[in-house]
Amino acid sequence: MYDLTLILLAAGNSSRFKIPVKKQWLRIGHDPLWLFVTNRITKMFGFADIIVVAHPEELSFMQQMCDVRIVAGGETRQHSLRNALAHVTTPYVLVSDIARACIDTNLIMRLIDAKECADCIVPALGVNDTVVYGDETIAREAIKRIQTPQLSRTAVLCTALDTPFDYTDESSAIVACGGTRHYVEGDIRADKITRINDLAALECLGAPSLMSFTGNGFDVHPFEEGKQMVLGGVEIESPYGFKAHSDGDVVIHALIDALLGAACMGDIGMLFPDTDNTYKNIDSKVLLKRCVEKIHNFGFVIAHADITIIAQVPKIGPHKEQIRKTLAPLMNLSPTRLNIKATTTEHLGFIGRKEGVGVMATASLHYFDWING
Repeated sequence: MYDLTLILLAAGNSSRFKIPVKKQWLRIGHDPLWLFVTNRITKMFGFADIIVVAHPEELSFMQQMCDVRIVAGGETRQHSLRNALAHVTTPYVLVSDIARACIDTNLIMRLIDAKECADCIVPALGVNDTVVYGDETIAREAIKRIQTPQLSRTAVLCTALDTPFDYTDESSAIVACGGTRHYVEGDIRADKITRINDLAALECLGAPSLMSFTGNGFDVHPFEEGKQMVLGGVEIESPYGFKAHSDGDVVIHALIDALLGAACMGDIGMLFPDTDNTYKNIDSKVLLKRCVEKIHNFGFVIAHADITIIAQVPKIGPHKEQIRKTLAPLMNLSPTRLNIKATTTEHLGFIGRKEGVGVMATASLHYFDWING
């Protein structure tokens, strides 16, 4: 086992990726990219410790998917790295971006073999094309393309990052504070995934699984006099609405649970707890939009949903089509793949006594096909 900790940075927002799925959640088989890269690198070497840095909103979900340490990232790459370094106890640390998916064993061995040569060991590639800066042609022999992973002395890196200046890699920070840098040969396969077109060149990545996933949701709410009734995002004329922390839209609440269930992402109470006043009287359409955004970010596409509204009152039939046309766009779903049904309990139970409404929902998801778009 090496006296070396591996840090993988996966807390970014993929702002340049330009698709709904965050790049760290693109699926390789069933594994999101961050987990695929983590497993791939950790199988190569016996690291003393492994740390993955996650976006704070994704931390708990990521932790369910693996046994390595997951820590919350910050607003910048440098902030995220500092958070991870707080957990490092080894004298050396190997830092890489999760967007460098196809790192080769030989590249990491070159870094490890050179670890005594400087404070930071850096893979670098030359530039073959003519380089122009402004109107000046620069000698391309003097230009280097810096890659990760980079291997650093932990204490030196911690000191170098204790600065208000923001650096885009470890070696720049270390050199800026007086440390030393040593170059080893880089690898074109370690190029970073920045835009969707970059994926085509990475031969180590397999296609996403074609499996589909189904989830169920169920919710009930009692009536409350004097409150506006909202079902499926549609205002219904009624002398009462629903008793609830939010607007009580029982249709959307059941639908959210079905979507979260299909994605294995918990339930509505975990995502939007009723103990949080942020959600007091909130429009449930806002909650659905946030849920759908998170599901898309995590690499899923909504394929279909089926909703059954169980109500003695009000009459649902006149509103089914409006509910369908309201909810489908919120899920980026064609109305033809959203079904709304209604039934009664034949005057049995609390629903039959006209005390409230219940809803059952089913939703199906599949992985985003980043190969075929």
